Amino acid sequence: MLQKAFASSVSEHPLPTHAIGEVVGDVLDVVGPSPDIAVLFVTAPLVGVLEDLVAVVEQLLSPGTLVGTTAVSVMSGAREVEETPAVSLWAANVGVAAAVQTLRLEAQQRGSAVDIVGLPDELDAAATLVLLADPFTFPADRLLAEIERRSPGMAVVGGLASAARGPGGNRLLLNGQLYTDGAVGLLLGPEIACSTVVSQGCRPIGDPFTVTSAEENLVHELGGRPALERLEELVAAATPEERALLAAGVHIGIVANEHRESFGRGDFVIRGVLGADKTTRSLAIGDEAPLGAVVQFQVRDATTASEDLHALHADSSGAKGALVFTCNGRGTYLFGEPHHDAAMVHDLTDGAALSGMFCAGEIGPVNGTNHLHGFTASTLLFR
Repeated sequence: MLQKAFASSVSEHPLPTHAIGEVVGDVLDVVGPSPDIAVLFVTAPLVGVLEDLVAVVEQLLSPGTLVGTTAVSVMSGAREVEETPAVSLWAANVGVAAAVQTLRLEAQQRGSAVDIVGLPDELDAAATLVLLADPFTFPADRLLAEIERRSPGMAVVGGLASAARGPGGNRLLLNGQLYTDGAVGLLLGPEIACSTVVSQGCRPIGDPFTVTSAEENLVHELGGRPALERLEELVAAATPEERALLAAGVHIGIVANEHRESFGRGDFVIRGVLGADKTTRSLAIGDEAPLGAVVQFQVRDATTASEDLHALHADSSGAKGALVFTCNGRGTYLFGEPHHDAAMVHDLTDGAALSGMFCAGEIGPVNGTNHLHGFTASTLLFR
């Protein structure tokens, strides 16, 4: 049969040896042996046999590069398999094997600072980094800041392993080696045609304000008035439907590009509102609040998240492969039914070979700057 460039498969077979055989067989039928890249995602119940599963992939598929990690849930094609034993395998022939570089990254403490070890000396701003990291031992935000400093514009997409609740429980895979800390990655050269889509699933509500007083993650004033007062005014003026959404959780969007005349979906980096101080009338948010930044309150629900994902993937038709990193708070928890993100991206790409994982944090660029997100679906599309 005519071989294709991209393939994906998932198996829920209760016997791990059978499950890995199924997905390897499916992928071999589509892309043939020795693909340039293979990506393996497995759920938590299979952590103990991951070494054996990796050996099978390497022996039967013999990929040029193999990376992967453990996750609470995985996806493939239009399916999502949540919190049950499952193996998802994705493979690609990108045509330029030399344009794929593997990275093993570690965080090393140096006094009060943290150094990221393993980044190449030279970084191409036109390259794309696919990053899989352990949330307990690797400061992904520190890495993103380092890349922004050294190579602004280079896209980073990926997610944090989500199979464990503490250090040492996750596994990271790189070419047959398993790690319990740090991060692994694929650095894809500009010869490989790929693009990113980040859907944060929120919509702005009320008016945008400039941060006029702030300290670290405390927003004291918005537009010259107490931040809590601005939020109270928003709630008072909201419709009953909007009040219900605000009661479920208030978010704030920090504008990524303040030079736009107006702001809508895709223009914000979304952070949670963590609490309020009634004495100082300040709001605590899940990030530093830069003085002078433009912000706007946000709401999130299943309808908004679905509309956002659909709108931002409107130009995804024709993609041949996709890696999707979605939040472990999405899926059935958010949408009330399984397969939402996988099915929608699969449909909007006209059936691209899709694989992915549910993450403890998602990574992707917004307006050209990489961020660590939550409740987001971050997609890497291969053209």
